[in-house]
Formats: sequence, C-alpha cells, structure tokens
Amino acid sequence: MQTMSESRFTISPLNILLIVVTGLLLVLLWQLRSLLLVLMISVVLASTLAPIIRSAENLRIPRWLAVILVYLGLIAILTGIGLLIGPTVVEQIQRLFRKLPGYLDVLASLAENLALRFGITEPQAIDLINQIFDIQSLTTWTFRSSQLLLVRSLGVTRGIIDAVFTLLLSVLLSGYMLSGSKTLIKGLVSLFPKPWDDRLEAQVIPVSQKMGGYIQGRVLVSAILGIAISVGLKFVGISEFALGLGVIAAITNLIPFFGPVLGAIPALIVAIAQGGWVFLWVLLLFVVIQNVETYVLDPLLVGSSVRVAPLYQLLAVLGGAIVLGILGALIVPPWVAGASVLLENLYLKPKLEAEKKAAELESVAVEEKPSTLSVKR
Repeated sequence: MQTMSESRFTISPLNILLIVVTGLLLVLLWQLRSLLLVLMISVVLASTLAPIIRSAENLRIPRWLAVILVYLGLIAILTGIGLLIGPTVVEQIQRLFRKLPGYLDVLASLAENLALRFGITEPQAIDLINQIFDIQSLTTWTFRSSQLLLVRSLGVTRGIIDAVFTLLLSVLLSGYMLSGSKTLIKGLVSLFPKPWDDRLEAQVIPVSQKMGGYIQGRVLVSAILGIAISVGLKFVGISEFALGLGVIAAITNLIPFFGPVLGAIPALIVAIAQGGWVFLWVLLLFVVIQNVETYVLDPLLVGSSVRVAPLYQLLAVLGGAIVLGILGALIVPPWVAGASVLLENLYLKPKLEAEKKAAELESVAVEEKPSTLSVKR
C-alpha cells in the first residue's frame, strides 16, 4: 500500500519537462499577443473575401490577380461611399453634439415634471435627476466607458498608431493568405500525423465558409438596418440627423445583442427632446426594425450560414469584449463559429457514428444469440 501511494505522487522527468514547455509556450504566446491579434483579424478578413476570390477563379482569372482586383475594388467602394455620404454624416454628428446639451436639459425638465407627478419632491431626488442629465457628468461617464473599451482594444497594440499599423498589416497578411492559401494549408496540415492531416485539410473550406458567412451576414444586416433607419427617421420628422443616426446605428449593429440598443439611444434622445408624437414614432420604428432583424434578417443572412446557438454567440461577444474590448466583440464570434465546425465534424459526428455502429453490432449480436443456442440443443 505504501509503494502504491508513493508511486501515485511520483512526478517523472518527462512530466516536468512538459509542464515547463507548456509554461514557456504560454509566456511566449502572451508576449506575441499582438501578432496573434493580427493573425485573428487576417483569418477573418480572408474568410470573408474567400467566396469572391473563388468566384473570380471560376472566371479563369489567376488567383493572385483576383486578390489584387478584389482589394482594389473594396478600396474603391469604401472610398466612394466615404466621399458620397461622409461629409454629410460628419456634419450631422457634429451638429448633434452641439445640440446635445439642450436636449439633455429638456430631458432633465421632463424627468423633474414626471417625478413631481408621482409625488417625488425630495431635493436629493431632484439633484440626482439633474446629475444624471448633466452634460459634464454624462460626458465624463461616456468618455471613461469608451476609454475602457478602447484601452482594451488598443492595449494589445499599445496605441492608436500601432492599431492602424495592425489593421494595415492584417489586410496585407489576409491578401497573402488568399493568394497562397493552398500552399499554406498544405504546409500546416503536413505537421499533423495521418489521418489527421487529411481530416484537417477537409475542414478548411467549411470553417472558412462559416467564419466568412458570419461577417458577411453581419455587414449586410447592418447596412440594411442603417438604410432603413435613415429613411424611417426622415419620415418621422428627424431629417436633420437622419443619415448620421442611421450610420451610428449601422456601425453599432455590427456588435450582436448590445449594438442595436446602443444605436437606438442617440435617436431616442433626440426624439424625446422634440416631444409630441415623434418619440413614439421613433420608438416604434426601432422596435419594428429590431424585430425584423431578429426574426427575419438574422436567421436568413446570419443564422443560416453560422448555426451557432445564441447563448454561445452571446458568450463569445462578452468574452471578446472583456479581453479585447470592441475589437474582440467583432472578431471573436466568427472564431467561435469556426471552432463549432471543427467540434461538430471532428468529434460530434464521429462520436455519433461510432455509437450508431456499436448499437447496430449489439443488436446483431442479440439477434444471433438465440439461434446459436437452438443449434446447440
């Protein structure tokens, strides 16, 4: 008994070596976290653009030329959109910030009147209402919250300049991945023993399709909602800020679950300050649009290609935001979608097939057992 207990607590030199190597690898990964971030963004970009590259290849365009043409086309499209609506959006957002103190004063007076109607006359309550809608305290809170998210987003890259460099490097690296994808994939899977090399190579396209489908769906849904909100706000009487508020809603809508709520807040503040039926119409507009997104657009454009449970998507958004801020909330969900493909194809499906074969063998054995006994008699 003593020998068994002693051997149970014995640590072999191999185990010590594995622990040390694992620790060193974790330290190395932490030191190279900025490079890992670049790789994560690059893979997401490459997965998003891969279907376009394959379509160009079907037209017998060389892959390297297709990559160059696709990137130049995207740059041209983004530049055109920026020149077309950029000045108007910037001017409307600047005007909104200039009028924000007046809107907050109106909200403060409405809140005080509402408190008096409910019999709340304590000075502490009135002071609290004034503090909530005070532009200085609200700006300070917003700045601190935004700074916290930006610090987490930029903390990996150590600054705004490094963040821009990271984005440019990610774009260049994603182009290299797309142009030399076959060579890269062959080199990576060759590191694994058979039959895992063939299995992993077979998962590249499904993983890429799911990761790219997530980003494509989110961008398309956000663009549709931005246009719908801009047009809807013009019809309900907020044409002064319609385009700017629509762009804000489209950008925030890229973040699942929380983005639509964040995008609706500026429009609702403007609507409340204008009073009358405007607030009700704006609230109804956002409720209708968000329901269309939840029950029509997301299942059709995102859910059909991703097929990840909403709980896992929510956890991915929260985990990404905690670790990397806004950037993490955008790029971690597609990685979770890609990981779900590997989990399903490399573990769940083989497990179900093995269980099914075992059940079939067991049923065959049960059927053959009585016949064997009858022959013996």
